[in-house]
Order: sequence, then structure tokens, then C-alpha cells
Amino acid sequence: GSYVDKRKATRTGKYRPVMMFSAVVLALLTVITFVAPEISTQGKLVYAYASYMIWGFWYSMVNIPYGSLAAAMTQDVNDRTQLASFRQAGSLLALLITGVIFMPIVMLFSNTKLGFPIAAAAMAIVGVMSHLYCYRNTREYIQPQANEKIHFRDLKAALLQNKPLGILILMSLFTISAYNIKIAMLVYFCQYNLGNLGLMAIINFIIIGSSVISITAIPKLVKMFGKKNTMLLGFSISIIADLINFFTPSSPISFTILATIAFVAISIPNGIVWALISDIIDFGEWKTGKRAAGVTYAAFSFSRKLAQSISGFTAGLGLTLIGYIPNAIQSHHALLGIKGLLLLYPAITITVAALIIWLWYELTDKRCNEIVAELHQRHLNAAHAGATTGMEN
Repeated sequence: GSYVDKRKATRTGKYRPVMMFSAVVLALLTVITFVAPEISTQGKLVYAYASYMIWGFWYSMVNIPYGSLAAAMTQDVNDRTQLASFRQAGSLLALLITGVIFMPIVMLFSNTKLGFPIAAAAMAIVGVMSHLYCYRNTREYIQPQANEKIHFRDLKAALLQNKPLGILILMSLFTISAYNIKIAMLVYFCQYNLGNLGLMAIINFIIIGSSVISITAIPKLVKMFGKKNTMLLGFSISIIADLINFFTPSSPISFTILATIAFVAISIPNGIVWALISDIIDFGEWKTGKRAAGVTYAAFSFSRKLAQSISGFTAGLGLTLIGYIPNAIQSHHALLGIKGLLLLYPAITITVAALIIWLWYELTDKRCNEIVAELHQRHLNAAHAGATTGMEN
């Protein structure tokens, strides 16, 4: 994030060139992570750690300028909401497509050591082509002031003085941990509580497919209720659906219906956060005088990674505490625990997230418009002062 912010804008922009170059590198690394070299077991472990860590670094080199790009494309709150909904829809659609076609590509080959890198290469090619399309068809209209120089102390101030960013990060620790534990625990619930592991693919397809469609409603909902109230609406529906699902006897049909409602509802605030980040970048510039988009986005992105780690740890610890035994008939206590981790834990964490947004987040759409107007006036004043100085010289 620091690198992107300090980088001077070129003819093709500040964020787009970094995103495009990094996407090509990431594509190559994606294939490399799926290669299984013929070396010792210890060597394979080192290879796995190293390749995945390097991949993770370059993923950030793609994701941070890509995420920062939305704030540079427009300052209109409605446009940003549309961009956020498109981004979330694309993310869910990619999750759906790869979940459906990746393994069938692998299974086309009798040797899976060959199948995995070829399937990864197919996905990598699609990824590069998609980023190329994005690179060629977007423009960075919101530029930092020409004389703006960003130093490390400015980046530090951009983080420490941005209260809305801190609130959004805190909220995300709860929402993303809930979101990811749902995905992690579904396989256990299908295998042991529903007694049919094969249901997982069907349920995933219905849940994620429905979420992709529902994301298109975000701009309309935001226009009617505003971003904050739409998020609270999504949180409330998700909490109610999960609680009903937990306290009623589970059948494949009733569980899928309620799980879909909950997942669709939580996908709405998870989509809106990308619009909030653009607003928060404007707030940071208004507060500090420096437009540190890369660092702001990177801090938020890191909090999401941290939340993913928390959900993974919670799932593992939870399974241990409930007495889960792999590949065995589970006790009534373990079955109830699996259901609780899948449904009750997200209901509780999402409730906390809703309270955080409701009580503390004050950056409304009206306030964002006021901040943008003030920033425009500052830029005009700075340009006028610069022109006056130039004439005097």
C-alpha cells in the first residue's frame, strides 16, 4: 500500500499499471503453487510454504491497486455503490465458476500432478484476460494534487487519524470471521448432521448462485435506505435466518432455504464495504490533506486476512471443544456443536458487527457528499494559488 501511494502517476494512471503487471506475475505464480516437484518430503513442505507466501505477496500487489482504483474512478456515492456491487458479484461468480469447473478439468488427466497445474493455468489465463479488460476500460479521474508528496509520517497519520477506517476494520473482524466459518463448517454439517456429503456441492451452488443474483439489488437498496441502513438490514435478516435455522430441526430443504437467505443477506453488507472504503479514502484526504488510498485499502485488506485466520482458528478450536472425531459417528453433543459453529456463532458475531456500525459509524452518504464538495473546493483553491504564483514568476 505504501509503495502504491508513493508511486507517481504515469500516463496510464497510478494504480492500473501496477495492477496489470502484478496480475501477469500472479498468474505464473498460481501455476507454480500447483506444481508438485519430485523432491523429498521436507523439500516439498519448504516448496509449499515458499511458493504460497510469494503468491500471497503478489496477490496483494494485484488486490491493493485494484481496490484503490474504485476511489480514483469516481467520487459519486451512487457510482461507488454500483462499483462495489459489481465487484462483489464478480467475486461470488468467480467462486461459483471455479468451484464447479476446476476439479472436472483436473480429472480430465489420469495424472493429477499434471491436471492440477493445467487447471490452474486455465484459471490464470482467464484472470490475466479479465485484468487486461479492466486495465483497458477504466480511467483514474480522481488524481492527487500535482505537488503532493507522501512521506511515511503521512501514511501513519492517514491510518491513526481515520476513525471510520478503524470502525470498519473492527466490524470486518466479526463479519468476515462469520462469513468464513460458514464456508468452513458446511462440509462437516452436510457429512454428519445431514448425513450426505454429496449435498455440499448442491447447497453451495444454490447459496452462492442466489447471492450473485441478489448483489444486483445493492444499488437500489442503497438509494432507498442509504449504505449504513442497508447494511443493518442485511445484518438483521442474516441473524434472524441463522437463529431460526439453529433452533429448528434440520432437513436438507429447510436448511438450504434458510442458509441461502442468511448468506444472501450477509453478502449485501459485505458488498457495500467496498463502497465505504472509497468514502473513507476521501475522509482521510479531508482529515490529513494527503490521499493515501493504497495504505488505507491495504490496512482494511489486512484486517480481512486477519479475520480469515480467526475463523480458521475458531473452527479448529471449536471442533476440538465439542468432541468432534474425524470419520466416525458423532455424539449428540458434537452434532449440536457443529450446528452451533455453523449457525449460532455467525449470528452472535454479526450481531456485534451490526452494533459497531449502528452505534459508531457516522460517515453517512450526506456527510460524504459534503466532504467531496469541500475537497473539490480545496483543489480549486490550490490550483488557483498555483496559477497565480506561476503568473507572478
